[in-house]
Amino acid sequence: MTALGESKVLSVIDGDTLRLADGREVRLVGIQAPKLPLDRPDLPTWPLADEAKAALERLTHGHSLKLFAGGATIDRHGRTLAQLEREDGLWIQAALVQAGLARVYSFPDNRALAAELLADERAARATARGIWADPFYRVRDPTELEKATDSFQLVEGRVMTAAKPQSRLYLNFGADWKTDFTVAIDAQALRLFKAAGLDPMTWEGRRLRVRGWIKSFNGPLIDVTHPEQIEVLEP
Repeated sequence: MTALGESKVLSVIDGDTLRLADGREVRLVGIQAPKLPLDRPDLPTWPLADEAKAALERLTHGHSLKLFAGGATIDRHGRTLAQLEREDGLWIQAALVQAGLARVYSFPDNRALAAELLADERAARATARGIWADPFYRVRDPTELEKATDSFQLVEGRVMTAAKPQSRLYLNFGADWKTDFTVAIDAQALRLFKAAGLDPMTWEGRRLRVRGWIKSFNGPLIDVTHPEQIEVLEP
């Protein structure tokens, strides 16, 4: 991890974004808290968004935060991307996930500490903390994604077939790949899987939990760009 300095908190914008006294706006990398509309009038408030913001305020008010990066440091909006640690050692991202007020949300260029956060998320979900008690955030079955396009979801099901017709690998969760839920993994992502010692072609018949944005392409589909988007569950 690379140190990105230290600063006091000036204000909290939402459950995963804040402003520092040194002028930086920081997006808490590795997590996604329930969203507030902010300057997006077409975006409804997600359940528990106010609670997530309040929790981040409680965790950071009056504290100095150390910033660390394990990947990209600036997003397309010019915000600093960082893991945050309070002066007393509290890891802010982990605290929010443990409280059930954020989901794990990683990127191929920002994967550091995702495994630790996934373990915290599983524990929070097992005890129905925070968002995990609200149906809005439930783990979906592959058959209930028809109206989920353009939303971020966790989907859990069994792979019926795995195929790699060209450079992309497909994990099909239904009998008809033209209509049922599918996971697509392109060549660049497959290199990351290989580096991690994982071969998705061997997951036929395995039960997986997949996270990502649902798009519509021959039925609902998630483009997987890095290994942390997929958890291999018990057969």
